[in-house]
Amino acid sequence: MTNLILNNTKNCPPPGGHYSHSCTAGHLIFISGQLPVTKEGLKLNNASFEEQTKQVLLNLDESLIGAGTTREMLVHVRVYVTNINQWSIFNDLYSKWLGEHRPARAVAAVSELHYGCSIEIEAVATI
Repeated sequence: MTNLILNNTKNCPPPGGHYSHSCTAGHLIFISGQLPVTKEGLKLNNASFEEQTKQVLLNLDESLIGAGTTREMLVHVRVYVTNINQWSIFNDLYSKWLGEHRPARAVAAVSELHYGCSIEIEAVATI
């Protein structure tokens, strides 16, 4: 049986619901959806899409590090945006953030995200 480890880090905002920042199952790490919220809990829902994206990527980095891995070990990334026309802005920031690493990815347009945010990212990585 696979041992499950629930991971939380002080470098991300405290979970706002009944979940952990990530869960390790075997050699896989499942990162919960990351919103543009600072580790102090400041919601950046009124910030520009670019600022929100940068905060989400920072939170994703911190969640990965807190679980014992890095962005270079990402296997799959799922991105939710409230305006698909901002895809190119996201893709530019994301490609600079990841460099040559290209994990599987999906980008989905949704009508609404928690706190009125414009972007949320969840991911799967390996150790």
